[in-house]
Amino acid sequence: MSATAPASPTPRVTAPSLRAMKEAGRPIVMLTAYDFHGARLVEAAGVDAVLVGDSLGMTVLGHGSTLPVTMDDMVRATAAVSRACTRALVIADMPFMSYAADYAEGMRNAGRLVAEGGAAAVKVENASAATLDLVAGLTDAGIPVMGHVGLTPQSVNTLGGYRTQGKDVASATLAIADALALEEAGAFAVVLECVPAELAERISSLLTVPTIGIGAGGGCDGQVQVFHDILGLGDFVPKHAKRYADLGAAIATAVAAYADDVRDGAFPGEEQSTHSAPEVLAEVDAVIEGAAAEGDIAEGLLP
Repeated sequence: MSATAPASPTPRVTAPSLRAMKEAGRPIVMLTAYDFHGARLVEAAGVDAVLVGDSLGMTVLGHGSTLPVTMDDMVRATAAVSRACTRALVIADMPFMSYAADYAEGMRNAGRLVAEGGAAAVKVENASAATLDLVAGLTDAGIPVMGHVGLTPQSVNTLGGYRTQGKDVASATLAIADALALEEAGAFAVVLECVPAELAERISSLLTVPTIGIGAGGGCDGQVQVFHDILGLGDFVPKHAKRYADLGAAIATAVAAYADDVRDGAFPGEEQSTHSAPEVLAEVDAVIEGAAAEGDIAEGLLP
């Protein structure tokens, strides 16, 4: 008889859960996280899904774009986030060129994010023929895939910068076609990034799978934001973000207070210190004195 894991006090959010939320008209809440403690806080706040975004390239690693992010970066971050999440659906970004050049490599890399990283789903950008083939293959292999259309940061050089997409008829109809193609290929949800609110609302009404907006207005089935943007952990605030706290300023103030205490001799104080027993100190002093009498304290202290 095989052993079974104990039931979780709250059921896991799954890819089908998000579709059920769309059908029930319940907004989906998604936020990025990149490490264990950040994910622990996000999970405790009750979000439905956590995206381990390749945005870590800019938010955590200090790059100017997502392009330098590697598979090893994503696997390590995903594993840390997965260890913190017991309820939220963990979705991991497939980084730049981890799937575009070779179908088999894309399958293996997605498998790493699930097997090594603990992700329950992966996310891919754009709806090229190669991407659609991969979405279908991963879905057949049992790996749920989230799509991503509109502003796709991995294509920033092709798009000519981080700018709103779908503002003219040609690009708007392309965004609609791409979203529908991703759904047809098996995607369980589609991120709509930086597209006009009216276009996002129309796409959301056409798809049976949920849409997750970022800079796409309130007509999507859910919203995703970057952890650092909403908490004030950075100097730049994108138009699509709202700061709910200014933790950057709070951290800077706390660190400055710590530095002042160290320089003034106020830290560490008695509460942060431990002490040796007097008899132990007496023996240690005797050992030091004996070693000094031999002429070489370091050599004299060796056993």
